[in-house]
Amino acid sequence: MDDLSLLIDLHRDGARQGPGSDESTRLAVTLSGLRGRAGLRIADIGCGTGAATRVLARELDAHVTAVDVLPAFLDVLAQRLDKAGLAGRIEPLAVSMEALPFDEQGFDAIWSEGAIYNIGFEAGVQAWRRFLKPGGILAVSELTWLTAERPAELTDHWMREYPQVATAAEKMAQLERNGFSPIGYFPLGRDCWLDNYYRPMQARFDDFLARNGQSDAARAIVAAEQGEIGLYERNADFVSYGYYIARRVGG
Repeated sequence: MDDLSLLIDLHRDGARQGPGSDESTRLAVTLSGLRGRAGLRIADIGCGTGAATRVLARELDAHVTAVDVLPAFLDVLAQRLDKAGLAGRIEPLAVSMEALPFDEQGFDAIWSEGAIYNIGFEAGVQAWRRFLKPGGILAVSELTWLTAERPAELTDHWMREYPQVATAAEKMAQLERNGFSPIGYFPLGRDCWLDNYYRPMQARFDDFLARNGQSDAARAIVAAEQGEIGLYERNADFVSYGYYIARRVGG
């Protein structure tokens, strides 16, 4: 089994494939000003197994297109939609976020929790703007420095893994340069990382290793995840996901 297949196997059964919470999604919905509007069309890009997707469908009068490049995650989403009674309001779509088959100005809002890094924050902001109606909402969570200075081990790690990590001020400026007006921001709390993502993942490690025959590749993935968890636990004051809510401005 290759590394991608192993990562899918590790994360497929998780409620979330990255830090977040239903409460943070609801707060972003509140800040977006979308509540009370009828017949919304929303794209949730990089939705994974659909934790945020389901919140959007419950909170808003909306049809949600749930986009992920991995069909295995969308299969889990479909099963969870049936149980939640939301199947008629959410349309899964297996496609890369770099090749979205959407009409220009077709959506009232675009959501992406913890996934825009796959294309890069500014590249994603630039590419997805055209799919929003004038005044449409972009809501994304993105790895963000919480302070101007931080421990070297943290900076070194994330500059290797995701060089586009930056402060909220820098991310806001990128939004403004690319035709958006920021209307809300908040950093995710430690519970979004530890209680909702890291601890449940750690609880799956033993079964994951057993399913995969304690292979060297599976052990390497667990070791890498444990290393990232330890890094976060030591440095939670300095880094998180920032949740950015912005409105498309101009033509």
